[in-house]
Parts: sequence; structure tokens; C-alpha cells
Amino acid sequence: MPVLVILQPHLNYYTMHFGTFSYPLPSNEPVLSYAPGSAERAALKKALALLKSETADIPMYIGGEEVRTGNKIAIHPPHETQHTLGYFHEGNAAHVEAAIAAALAAKEQWATMSWENRAAIFLKAADLIATKYRSFMNGTTMLGQSKNAFQAEIDSACELIDFLRFNVHFLSEIYKQQPISSSGMHNRTEWRALEGFVLAITPFNFTAIGGNLPTSVAMCGNVVIWKPANTQVYSAQMFMRILKEAGLPDGVINLIYVDGPVLGEICFSHPDFAGVHFTGSTGVFNHIWETIGKNIGRYKTYPRIVGETGGKDFVLAHKSADVDAVVTGLLRGAFEFQGQKCSAASRAYLPSNLAAEIKQKLVAGINSFKMGTVEDFSNFINAVIDERSFNKIQSYIEAAKQSSDAEILVGGHCDKSKGYFVAPTVIEAKKADYVTMCEEIFGPVLTIYVYDAEQFEATLELVNTTSPYALTGAIFAQDRNAVELASNKLRNAAGNFYINDKPTGAVVGQQPFGGARASGTNDKAGSMLNLYRWLSARTIKETFNPPTDYRYPFLQEA
Repeated sequence: MPVLVILQPHLNYYTMHFGTFSYPLPSNEPVLSYAPGSAERAALKKALALLKSETADIPMYIGGEEVRTGNKIAIHPPHETQHTLGYFHEGNAAHVEAAIAAALAAKEQWATMSWENRAAIFLKAADLIATKYRSFMNGTTMLGQSKNAFQAEIDSACELIDFLRFNVHFLSEIYKQQPISSSGMHNRTEWRALEGFVLAITPFNFTAIGGNLPTSVAMCGNVVIWKPANTQVYSAQMFMRILKEAGLPDGVINLIYVDGPVLGEICFSHPDFAGVHFTGSTGVFNHIWETIGKNIGRYKTYPRIVGETGGKDFVLAHKSADVDAVVTGLLRGAFEFQGQKCSAASRAYLPSNLAAEIKQKLVAGINSFKMGTVEDFSNFINAVIDERSFNKIQSYIEAAKQSSDAEILVGGHCDKSKGYFVAPTVIEAKKADYVTMCEEIFGPVLTIYVYDAEQFEATLELVNTTSPYALTGAIFAQDRNAVELASNKLRNAAGNFYINDKPTGAVVGQQPFGGARASGTNDKAGSMLNLYRWLSARTIKETFNPPTDYRYPFLQEA
């Protein structure tokens, strides 16, 4: 009996010639507990010990080559600066040029590879992280970036796995989007890769961002130059090794470690520069945009500019808020991973009727924190990323100690004798525009301001106008009218807005992440929206019976 095969009416360029394959919506990767006695805890402890027992020699990956320059930069755990995890080989301008050449050489074959074969590489990488390499992705993140076991698990395991799996699903859905066709013709859309190479510049604070920025671009058929922050190289190279094991062809993603100005001078003046996928500071992103603008006449095509930058994220408590919910939201939202999240709660507005109780419980919670190395799983707080960050945070704290407009309620101690440890600190600002209410600090420092509980609407305006950023924010209230008012008044103050929850912890597929104003282009990592930026559509119309006479009926005489 013959088998009837029903195909979709519109198959795009990247669809397999022998069928239309399904990439259904995945489930989010379960977060493991690492409870005492658990298998994952034992595996992670073993991986940490192994990683610390070795001295890694980390090359750049350019085309099919592991490039070692001999200009070696040491990697130390931020919480144990006397220990050396290994060295990475720093590159120069010649390596940037070589990476671009390798990317462009790989471009045609990669862009024309069938979608199901491209997708399989990233799905395999996700499975390798979920199984064989989970403890090593988490271990390199813990040691290199000073994250505790839970913070590493939700980042370098779960979120990175989710980015890879969900992006495959999202891209398969984009590829299905096709135009209608009238009688006698067939219309179709090809979702092409961009023409040229894309630069991915990634930060230290999330291994998942470091993995997503280059892979989301590459998944769409593009070739990539990937420059991670020096303080994230240890986990970045582990992910690169996993990608290669998963079958990523040489030259598709080229991992290099070079100074930012050297990178920018070459990439942003190259005629084949097609876009930048960036997460980092607002100042650097502004400079990138300005440089691209000045060089716009050099490029074959207008580059795509996608960036997620800074934040001065708020928590606003209404007079009807649940005190314990507010306190927990602040303890977690401000101090997990030492406040080094773009989304971390950095300024809080407390109503006068609840402020005393919130402050009391907040201080008690912070005093219960343990701080130290990542190997001791009982430590909630670890070190900040490096000495430069330590010094910056310390300067804000010392200034607050001397200011009549601020009072330190808890914390304020900084010690870099063994690691870059900054005690979780709460500053109470006497003025709503005190400097730590306005400027991004990127550390374990929360500033609170007490407002008149009957001046909620005026405080909404204060929240909206105090900071140039608009990344995340939260409202805590049991009064639904207050929730609605805040949601409306703060519509443009946060790209990710939370109701009765901390302003951190966006999950791929659940809360697409990104903000506007000085916080970036709001292209929502973890959604289809971001992937559209790395595609260039070509519409094709085919007429089956083309006309052979130019004259239309209306031209005929009556």
C-alpha cells in the first residue's frame, strides 16, 4: 500500500529536501539541588578538585587551529587570588585578522548546511552540558567567576542548555513563516544569514550569556568572532571545547582573547563586518555604536547592532506589601552572586509604614549570610570578580561612610588580602538622588530610600526618572490597584518587570530578557525577537504562466 506524504505548502531554503522535521517547544532544564548526599554534589566536588589540581594552558581557537602565542595571562579564582587555575594565550591584531579570515572562509559551507544538521550540533552541545560536562561547566564558572554551586547551576548549566534548545525551536518556527501565494504563482521566503561576519563580545558575569551571544548568531547560519571578558575565559574555553566535540565546523565560531581597542579597530573598519552582539557596559556600547556610525560607508551592508548594557534596577514596595516577601526579594535580588547581575536589585523604595520592620529583617538576613570560597557550599556570598571591581565598590562604600546624606545600616567591610571580598552592604539614602541611588555599582551594595507611604504615585515618578537605565524592576503590593498603577506608570522603566518577586532570575522561554533606555536595544535574549536580528529575509516569487503581452485589458477601446 503506498504511503501518502503530506508536505507543508511552503518549504523554505533551509528545510530538508526529504521532509519537514519537528523541533517542538522544549522544557526548561531542571535545576539540580546539590543537597548533601546527592550524586550531583559529589560529582561537582570531584570536578572542582580536579580543576584545581591542574594548570590549564588555554589557547585561542581560530579556524581549525589552537593558537598559543606565549603571551600568557594568569587566571586566579577571585576568592583565592594566590591560586593559579591556568593561563590563557593573549592575541594581537594579527590574530583578529586571522579570525576574520577563518570565519569568512567557513561562511559559505556553514550558511548552506541543511538546518537539521546545524540544529543537531547545538542540541548535542546542550546534551553534553546536561550530562558529561555539567560538573565541569559549573566548576569552571565557580572557580573562575566566584559563583556558588546554585548560582553556577542556574547559569552555566540550566540557562545555557535552555538557550541552545529553545533557540533551535524558535528558529525552526521562524523558518516556517512563509507568505501566501495567489493562483498561478508560488511565493516563498528564504531566511538568509547576514552577509559578512558577526562580532560577539561577552561579559564575565554569566557563562550562559557568554555561550548564547555567539551561538544564537551562528545558529542562524552566520560566522562569528567571539571575544569573552578576560575574567570569563576559564569557562568560555570549556564551552568552546564542548562545541567542537558536538561537531561545530572549524571557523564558524572563532574564540580570541585580545584587547578591546585592538579588536574594535579591525572589526569595525572591515567591509565584511555585519553586526555585533554585545553585553557589557553602557559606555563601551555607546562607543561601539559611535564607531560603527563613523565607519558606515565602509560596510557592504548596514550592520546589526544588538546590545544589553547596564542597569540600576529597582524594587518598589507599596504600603500593602508583604514584609517578608519584600525582605526575601531584596536579600536574593541584591546579593546573589554578590550583586554582579545586570538585573540585581540596586535601589529600593520602602514605604514609611513598613520601613522599620523591613530594615530590621533585612539586616538580620544579611548578618546570617556566610561569605567565603565557592568550595564551601555553605557560603551564600563569594568574592567580586577582580581588583578593579573591588576598588570601585569600596570607593562608593567609603564615600557613604563620610556622607551626611547616607547611613550604612549593615556591612561596609572590604578585604582583599586573600580574595576580593566585599561584605553585603545596605546604605540608607537620606536624599532620593543620593549617588548610590543613581549610579550603577555592580556589587553587593543595596541603597534604600524611605518614602511617605501616602505619596505612592509621586514615588512612581521618582522611580521612573532617577536613573537613565531601564532593565529590570519590581513592585511588591497586595493592593491590586497599586499593582496596576505601577505597571502603567513604570511601563518604560524596565524591560523586565516583576510583580511580588525579585527583579532577577529571568528564565529562557518564560521571561525573554532585555531592557531599553541606557540598558540596551531590548532585543530579548531567549526569544524569537533576538534571532530575527541575525537573519536577512529574501522573498522569491515564481510565476508559472508568465504574461507574454504588456497590454492590460483597460487599454482596450470600448
